This record gives sequence, C-alpha cells and structure tokens, in this order.
Amino acid sequence: LGVLFADLIHEYLFNPITVATALVIGGVIMLWAERRQHTVAVDHVDDMRWTHALKIGFVQCLAMIPGTSRSGSTIIGGLLFGLSRKAATEFSFFLAMPTMVGAAVYSGYKYRHLFEPSDLPVFAIGFVTSFIFAMIAVRALLKFIANHSYAAFAWYRIVFGLLILATWQSGWIDWSTAHS
Repeated sequence: LGVLFADLIHEYLFNPITVATALVIGGVIMLWAERRQHTVAVDHVDDMRWTHALKIGFVQCLAMIPGTSRSGSTIIGGLLFGLSRKAATEFSFFLAMPTMVGAAVYSGYKYRHLFEPSDLPVFAIGFVTSFIFAMIAVRALLKFIANHSYAAFAWYRIVFGLLILATWQSGWIDWSTAHS
C-alpha cells in the first residue's frame, strides 16, 4: 500500500504538523492501551491465529502516516487484539522483516541509477551490520518489556511531538524547507 500511496503521502502528509500530531496521538494511544484492562488470549507468537496476524497487518497500515511508528502501531494493535506484551513485540519484529525488505527493494529499484557495482560490498556490510544490531536490539527490548510497560516510549513520543509543534509554532526552526 505504501508504494501505491507514496506520492500522495509525501505531498499531503509529510509535514511537521502531521508528524507531531501522529507522535502525540500515538503516545496517548500507547498509554491508554497499556493502562486499559485487557485479557491476554495469546501468550506466545506460536499460539496466534491467522486472524490475529491479519488484524495486526491492517493496523500496520497506519504507519503510512508520517510520525506513526510501524512497530508501535503493530505492538499496540497486538495488545488490543489480545496478545501478551511479549507476543505483540515479537510479532511486530517478525512483521518488520518483509516490510523492511520490501521497502529496501523498492527504494533500491527506484534509485538504481544512483548505484555503481562497486557500491555492492558497502551495502552488503551495511545490511549485515544492521541485521545483527537489530537482533541485539530486539533481544534487549524483549527483556525490557518483560518487566516494564511502554509508558516511557509513549511519553517520549508525546514530548517529542509537542517539541516539534512548539518549534514550528514559535518559528525557532524554519520548517518550510523540511518538505522538499
């Protein structure tokens, strides 16, 4: 879907107000999802049904809105659809693999005229390094969320969104050049 709507999203939604608003709203929803009483129907990713995956996949489409976190939307979607915090986080990262590979292939194809064959080793090293550190980050996050909520991430989003709005409103940063 992102490929189909990329130009429209970039033209109409890629601006500081949309990004800041999405950050704040996402943070508020994250706080609400963490605090609401919910029944955990799925403790492990292996116990998910295809309907869980489909619903979470639809929620992932919200990430087409700039400022909306892909992983945040899928994790919160997982929590709202009955997954445990750990299962929602794990599934979010499983879902990231094809999404990010697809985005990378699309970008590579779109900008293929900028690449030289000699660039391939650099991209390969970057890919492998990114993959290794992503796995380390996922493992650390899974350990963290076993004993903590997403409240810190939610408050970070809210504060950062409000900071963007403040810099836009006050004119501290010239956001007119940010959309090019």
